[in-house]
Amino acid sequence: MFKLGYNTNGFASHSLLSAIDVISSQGYKSIAITIDHHSLNPFDAHFQEQLNQVKEKLAACHLSSIIETGARFLLNPMVKHDPTLVSETAEKRNIRIKFIQDCIHIASQLQSDAVSVWSGQKPPDINESQAWEWLVQGCRTICRSAAETGVLIAFEPEPGMMIENMEQFFKLKQAVGHPAFKLTLDLGHAFITEKSVPDTLKVFKEDIINIHLEDMKKDVHDHLFFGEGEMDFKEIFDTLHDIGYSGQVNVELSRHSHDAVTISGKALHFLRGSLSNIS
Repeated sequence: MFKLGYNTNGFASHSLLSAIDVISSQGYKSIAITIDHHSLNPFDAHFQEQLNQVKEKLAACHLSSIIETGARFLLNPMVKHDPTLVSETAEKRNIRIKFIQDCIHIASQLQSDAVSVWSGQKPPDINESQAWEWLVQGCRTICRSAAETGVLIAFEPEPGMMIENMEQFFKLKQAVGHPAFKLTLDLGHAFITEKSVPDTLKVFKEDIINIHLEDMKKDVHDHLFFGEGEMDFKEIFDTLHDIGYSGQVNVELSRHSHDAVTISGKALHFLRGSLSNIS
């Protein structure tokens, strides 16, 4: 059976240690830690102290973890998610690569299942082939760094980014050609970009090591609370059961931080109800 968890980007008004306490007390079995200004920020003077505290807290709470690299303004206070693996200068791309390598170190110390990454948006003045070359090179670099410490890279296709669907992910996986290169599958994203979420789960079952979960409407990339969108969670959980997925399934509701405790509790209640109806 897979482990239900929650992404700390939905606890932006809590300290990381408090978020871990709440998520654990709600009954979740895993946690996706989004590295951010006050959450294991590798640039913070007190980083090592916090890392030690988080390691102890995760062990005490018996939580599995994933390290997420999707903080909006950690690396650039002016531009969301900047820089990326396809930014226009080598200096900017190396900032992202170095940050991911820092996250690999964190994952190694916390014994996390993987580090989750994405491509970013292609700059409009850069041609596709050049951006593709940079992306493949960047992914190979972080995979080599991950392999040195036994960490896996979980790449997430995301609507609006250079790699946004599963056809593009498969092409990238082949080009990168590294055994540490795996998949973060956001089921809401797949609901938008793919014909069938269950079929996607079946086709990519050997690649998936991290799952994001929320509700979503077919033509709108907006993370909604469960029941507010159009996704069939019984069908999803049936498929996860059928393919034998045993990794993490982490709720991602970053825009619900204002009511994190209530929302995380309601989310787990909803999901457990869906799980109870697995055929």
